[in-house]
Amino acid sequence: MTWKNPPIIKVYEALGSIGDERVAIDGNTAKIRSSKGNKIYDVTYNPAENAIRANDNASYWAGYLGYPSISFLLATNRLPFDQKLAQYLKGFDWKEINTQFKNDFAKTQEFIDQQVVVKHGVNLEEFHRQVEEILQKLEDLQLQKLSRSQRPPRG
Repeated sequence: MTWKNPPIIKVYEALGSIGDERVAIDGNTAKIRSSKGNKIYDVTYNPAENAIRANDNASYWAGYLGYPSISFLLATNRLPFDQKLAQYLKGFDWKEINTQFKNDFAKTQEFIDQQVVVKHGVNLEEFHRQVEEILQKLEDLQLQKLSRSQRPPRG
């Protein structure tokens, strides 16, 4: 069974986790620390089956790839990206921002976009193009679901 593609904000979150150095890779597995630091997500990748699993809420409950899996794929260069993107998106408390906007990912994205323009002077059109390119590469991978993982951590 193939994973559903995530909302684009999950690519933002994954890039932020790379920028914050919250990704610990060990072969085909990883531990991804949440932006608050109170949760650790487990990711397992099986290249022979082109399959991945993680125990974040999005992956476990919603059926689309959550940011921990995307973080793994970025950190292992299975999804190539411009490292500047990770620097633009580091330092955000994603849980707090998503809660502030009641998990309205479009509002979260708008807020983050404003922040990266103000803080880094990025060209928003180019920034969006690069993030959408990552999302397209992710979709092109047609990753399969590994057997269901453990429940998401509480924190």
